[in-house]
Amino acid sequence: MLIFLLLLSQVGMSQSYNRTKTGLKTTVNGIDIELQLFGAGMVRVIKSPQGIPFKKSSLSVVKEPETIPFKIEQKGNMMILQSDKLQVNLNSQTGKLSFKDRKGISLLTEKDYSVQFTPVKDVDKDAFIVRQAFLLDKDEVIYGLGQQQNGSLNQRGRKIYLRQDNMKVAIPFFQSTKGYGIFWDNYSATTFTDNPQETSLESEIGDCADYYFLLGGNADGVIAQMRQLTGQAPMMPLWFLGFNQSRERYQSEDELLGVVAKYRSIGVPLDGIIQDWQYWGDDSKWNAMSFDKGRYPHPQMMVDSVHKMKAHIFVVAWASFGPETPQFAELKKKNMLFQDFETYPSVARPYDVYNPKARDIYWDYLNKGVFSLNTDGWWLDSSEPDHGKVKDDLQTYLGSYRSVLNAFPLQHVGGVYDHQRKTTNAKRVAIFTRSAFAGQQRYGACTWSGDVHSNWKTFRLQIPAGLNFSLCGIPYWNTDIGGFFAGFSGGTKNADFRELYTRWMQFATFTPMMRSHGTGIPREIYEFGQRGDTIFDAQEKYINLRYQLLPYIYSTAWGVTNRSGSFIRALFMDFVNDKKVYNIDNEFMFGQSILVTPVTEKGTRMQKVYLPSGTTWYDFWTNEKTEGGKTVSKATPIDILPLYVKAGSILPFGQKVQYAEEKKWDELEIRIYPGTNGSFTLYEDENNSYNYEKGIYSTIGFKWSEKDSILTIGDRKGDFPGMLQNRTFKIVLVGKSKGNGADSATSFDKIIVYKGQSISVKFK
Repeated sequence: MLIFLLLLSQVGMSQSYNRTKTGLKTTVNGIDIELQLFGAGMVRVIKSPQGIPFKKSSLSVVKEPETIPFKIEQKGNMMILQSDKLQVNLNSQTGKLSFKDRKGISLLTEKDYSVQFTPVKDVDKDAFIVRQAFLLDKDEVIYGLGQQQNGSLNQRGRKIYLRQDNMKVAIPFFQSTKGYGIFWDNYSATTFTDNPQETSLESEIGDCADYYFLLGGNADGVIAQMRQLTGQAPMMPLWFLGFNQSRERYQSEDELLGVVAKYRSIGVPLDGIIQDWQYWGDDSKWNAMSFDKGRYPHPQMMVDSVHKMKAHIFVVAWASFGPETPQFAELKKKNMLFQDFETYPSVARPYDVYNPKARDIYWDYLNKGVFSLNTDGWWLDSSEPDHGKVKDDLQTYLGSYRSVLNAFPLQHVGGVYDHQRKTTNAKRVAIFTRSAFAGQQRYGACTWSGDVHSNWKTFRLQIPAGLNFSLCGIPYWNTDIGGFFAGFSGGTKNADFRELYTRWMQFATFTPMMRSHGTGIPREIYEFGQRGDTIFDAQEKYINLRYQLLPYIYSTAWGVTNRSGSFIRALFMDFVNDKKVYNIDNEFMFGQSILVTPVTEKGTRMQKVYLPSGTTWYDFWTNEKTEGGKTVSKATPIDILPLYVKAGSILPFGQKVQYAEEKKWDELEIRIYPGTNGSFTLYEDENNSYNYEKGIYSTIGFKWSEKDSILTIGDRKGDFPGMLQNRTFKIVLVGKSKGNGADSATSFDKIIVYKGQSISVKFK
């Protein structure tokens, strides 16, 4: 009888579950738990108080659960869900989940009784403060959480309040050096905490705990899964990747056109000119999406003139409207305006970005007032938006504002992207904006780091801020070159500002968007002097270098779109076996080949650079070779940014141009950095349409065999209208004082006439 009772007790302890098409459902200790497989290495975890129904439609996630092979088995108190790549163990007594790879190696575990639901009123609706806790390994390093100005790449030991704000981008996502990521799918303000006891996420409003475990194997794999989950990043136009000039602000069409004309007259490259705020008039007409007739009497002529000078124009738009605009009146009448939400300026009010009909109205005015002029890009400013007084009971189309506030930029930017795509596919959507949320990469948007201050300390913070942002799966990011708020007396004649601005420009050369902007001090290059002046020459050198690297940058952009790649890469992404790089937050890879170490201290003339182990490095400026795994000192006069190229790299180097499409890439210099095998894919298309989505583009593969000293240029794949049928590749096998620095080589090892068919060339 005793044995029978013990067996009966054990049976009672085992937990029943329901198998679903994509996973399982069960209840443990009053908590309903569901596991949904979104792929072999991707599982969604949903928890809610038992029996309390809710409806959750994700704003970030676009992928559906997949019906894939999986098995479920029960061993004692453990339910085990297993796919080809992932194993999830569910403790039927405590509800604890643990995640393992297919070999059974532990990756992440929750704490016992790890989820908490604290009842709270969400205006007039019952909801919860939702909290989920995990246990991380002591030596594990994690990255992400959006863009934070805390100066750290590693986010262990941090407590971060994730709420959108100017200069801070809140994304409840982190990834680990163990090759997994966690996306917490909640849009209310959320507190991330990591301490020796636990790692937790706590959201102020929620109906359930809802997170995704993404097993990517490495950082690129995690980012690829995040893109599969929340959307792929489309191609930006080629011109977007050139140099873009702005200031706060151009006050007339004559002034704006004069800047473009000046750049053309002095022969400094330029592709984008940016019209900042108040082109509409005073604050009462805030964001009217129409040009003030006194200062911009001929907006169509202005846009046409920019185009005749082979440049492109961005126009700013905000998410709020002044009281004397027709948008304000229409949205107010239709109850689509947040009247109890004070933003900047104080007379303006945001629209309900969560309402699809409100987004329709927004685009209708933006299209008629601006885009119909054939403008090229958008600056969506204050997309958090700026917060003043907001009533606690403010309601949106999707519920209370506080329950969805972090998704404001996602909805706003997405509305502009979707509507422009419906209007025309002939011109790619090109947006830069001040905030973001998970999934925003699918909307052709580049986030900038906000209205940061113009000083060395703030400059230094931007490097880990941008890297962590990119590690959340959103690849396009930039900063105001020189910082937005510049408090230097004497303006561009101030020696401190001149040095800071020039160093910041060098950093910006190796970010996805290179853009000069700020208030107080005009930043156009001719404000710093003229050719022959040290500072002018240093700035021109890097603008030219940006354009010479466009074949490399544009091909990297294709990797971002086609292979879920990244522009700016924390060192652990490429050198995960070198633990010394895990906490390095002042260096990064730009694409697969170029190591960048910005100079971020005033007066620095010798910069220390750690070269990751496992490869040989070439000094870009001298081609001096150094084995990795050591720190070197690099002389840094004002025109030198430490740049190192990884052995095995194949670097296409273009001609000097005045704008991105001035010359076709028919005489590319191909620099080969020997030392190991290497490959590179050169990508080309029509530069500013979506025909690439239909397969209208071409790729040419380059492969270097170190053993045989043979370069193989493969068959060209694909075609597009205007494609070069024949071209010349000038090959440089780099060595000391050969194929080094920003100047084109004067002699070549081989000159290859390429007609689209595979060709191999031996170099010894």
